[in-house]
Amino acid sequence: MLNNIGPMGLLLIAVVVLVLFGRGKISSLMGEVGKGITSFKKGVSEGQNSLDDDDDYKQAKDVTPETEKDKV
Repeated sequence: MLNNIGPMGLLLIAVVVLVLFGRGKISSLMGEVGKGITSFKKGVSEGQNSLDDDDDYKQAKDVTPETEKDKV
């Protein structure tokens, strides 16, 4: 269904959304989306840093049984 929408169809959808919601509402929504993305990236980097600082993570052992290691 979405494969048949061309550039003109997308432009028409954008114009309809702009008319329905107005420029102010859309810009505030995009601002909130940007804040959400920034918060997500910050959370991911903090999680990665906590994993890097954790000593148990660095000393993890492979507990896979020998019979399972050869399987793909």
